Amino acid sequence: MHNSLWGTRHISYSACAAQVFFFLFFLSAEYFLLTIMCYDRYVSICKALHYGTLLGSRACAHMAAAAWASAFLYALMHTANTFSLPLCQGNALGQFFWEIPHILKLSCSKSYLRELGLIAVSVCLLFGCFVFIVFSYVQIFRAVLRIPSEQGQHKAFSTCLPHLAVVSLFLSTSTFAHLKPPSISSPSLDVAVSVLYSVVPPALNPLIYSLRNQELRDALRKVMTGYFSQVKIFLFPSAMRGK
Repeated sequence: MHNSLWGTRHISYSACAAQVFFFLFFLSAEYFLLTIMCYDRYVSICKALHYGTLLGSRACAHMAAAAWASAFLYALMHTANTFSLPLCQGNALGQFFWEIPHILKLSCSKSYLRELGLIAVSVCLLFGCFVFIVFSYVQIFRAVLRIPSEQGQHKAFSTCLPHLAVVSLFLSTSTFAHLKPPSISSPSLDVAVSVLYSVVPPALNPLIYSLRNQELRDALRKVMTGYFSQVKIFLFPSAMRGK
């Protein structure tokens, strides 16, 4: 934001390290919290009678603290290891923020193998969360389809679908950003895809989750109705005066 406002493309080394740390911290924290929210949906639908026992306020606080602490350690490990490498291939990236794969391309040290090892561990951890999410939703949908009333099924699906939409958008965009074939890779595509997975899912989170709120939907409908009424008056003033 600072670079955009001041028309510059420069960033200090310490600011670069801080940017990488906070990016990894919030990105991993969001993924861990989405996994916890999936467990919340699973318990509320598949083990509804035990919800208060399994997900009391203390359990929720512990899981949230574990998610933030894990994200902090994850980001700290990657940042410390990445910025311990000497950068001898220049100091410019064709990207709007500093990503670890792009930083590793600037390193000429064999120590980058440590970072590759950390990335491999990270992939295993993220894949484990993904398997947990898929397994949970399989159990959830099996339980929902056994609900006899259509209204009950609709209520259960309305609880799960916003979360599933956010998870799908988050995972699909980030997976494509890091696993796209080199044959279609280009600087402009890399920037576009990075915006897609780092900006779009967080921006859509409030919208997707809030639209489940009836009061918000009513307020949005009222605003849109008023907007279209003003457009009609502007475009067809004589017809509106005739009414």
